[in-house]
Amino acid sequence: MLKLENVEKSFPEFSIKNMSFELPKGYIMGLIGRNGAGKSTLLRMILGLMTPDAGHIEFIDRDIRENEKWTKDNLGFVLTEDVFEKHNTLAQNGEKYGRFYSRYEPEKLDFYCEKFNLDMKRTYGRQSRGEKMKFQLAFALSHNPRLLVLDEPLGSFDPEFAESFTGILTDFISKGENSVILATHITSGLDKFGDYITYIDKGRLVLSEDKETLTDRYRLVTAEDYLINLIPKDKVVYKEKGSSYSKALVEDYGRIANDKEYRVDTPTIEDLMYFMDKGGNRKFGGVL
Repeated sequence: MLKLENVEKSFPEFSIKNMSFELPKGYIMGLIGRNGAGKSTLLRMILGLMTPDAGHIEFIDRDIRENEKWTKDNLGFVLTEDVFEKHNTLAQNGEKYGRFYSRYEPEKLDFYCEKFNLDMKRTYGRQSRGEKMKFQLAFALSHNPRLLVLDEPLGSFDPEFAESFTGILTDFISKGENSVILATHITSGLDKFGDYITYIDKGRLVLSEDKETLTDRYRLVTAEDYLINLIPKDKVVYKEKGSSYSKALVEDYGRIANDKEYRVDTPTIEDLMYFMDKGGNRKFGGVL
């Protein structure tokens, strides 16, 4: 579905370097990293809003730069900035921008706006931040894209809508033909619906793997500090020392699984990002 090969983009204060990963069709990828890691820049290159300095991006086996019109027709997006006319109503914005998409369905926009409790007669500028992002999502779904590109939507949604958002994404990919790439620093949702995790830091790829493989590879281990120190150092991503117990993210070390002196848990995506960040993002599983 989506393939990046050695993508690079340089700015005076920041750069994306040697970025390569793939997202198959029918799956949801969480693009994670701290603020300023390069997530938004990466999404804008995928959308064709920025041009890479090197490397290339393929979307359904086509180079996005050589197939710009077709690519934009098949991409839906939700961005952090305003993308619609502030003085136009939601209905007027739908009519104005829907004509640029070959599969746009105004009835579908009506359906999602009603589902999301959005007033089509109200101007876009009078919507709250969360409502604006809901409308972007409604519009994206209304033109039947193959890939949804979502930039930090979770932090703008109210808790009730955030719950239904999971169902919306899973419905979108349910037939196995569509995919989603979602950039976020709120990782809790990805434990529920993320299929692939791509973690970037300071413009560099730390890892990109399916979530099941990732969570199978690592364990969060809690024990007295001297016991943690008995684990081979090359298996410890990072250790956090506490007053009574220490906690460490450990890679591929099954020997402690049945040792009752250790508490062994499956890490959440947030755990993985926290400990990998603290550990300095050394090589993980040969990804770098």
